[in-house]
Amino acid sequence: MATTSEDVWRLLAELTAAQKETDKQLKEVSQQQKETELLLKEVSQQQKENAQQQKETDKQLKELGKQIGGLGAKFGSFTEGLALPSMEKILRQRFGMEVISPSVRVSKDGKHLEIDVLAYTNGQLNTAYIVEVKSHAREESISQLKSILQRFRRFFPEHKDKKLYGILAAVHLSSELREKILQEGFYVARIHDQVFELDIPDNFQPRLY
Repeated sequence: MATTSEDVWRLLAELTAAQKETDKQLKEVSQQQKETELLLKEVSQQQKENAQQQKETDKQLKELGKQIGGLGAKFGSFTEGLALPSMEKILRQRFGMEVISPSVRVSKDGKHLEIDVLAYTNGQLNTAYIVEVKSHAREESISQLKSILQRFRRFFPEHKDKKLYGILAAVHLSSELREKILQEGFYVARIHDQVFELDIPDNFQPRLY
């Protein structure tokens, strides 16, 4: 079948229309691509800003942690300072101790031991007391004091023949924990009118280490 000039012009018109539609679609795709790239840039910028904010937050949290840690150390020192005069009185008058040393720190063979208050006397009594001071006594305070008592003679061989006792002095102490401390054979000292006093029953029998 022969192709007429009308057929040619019709085909050209259809191709032109198709080309226009293709160009239109390409423009739309190009516009969408630009919008996507812009959105990706905004997301990337937001991620950078979030990362920077996270760094700032981490820095602030780290600084806050240091401040809280420092405050805890200061409060611990304050508690020990508060305990020392009244504990010294108890150790001298009640138990007959002659030497009373606060904040004893000793190192031996790469190991360390810290004692809040160490008191001892030689002669006939030949006894030593270890006082652990806490602002808030907890379950682990018992095991901590027990560990110090068990390791004491390794760090202080000069006191190896002494009778050894433990005292847990606390500003805040629950009644339940007090009972557990007494059951372990440790003396309990609690704060009253800004001084520490022994808080033990009349029939209390301390554990000898």
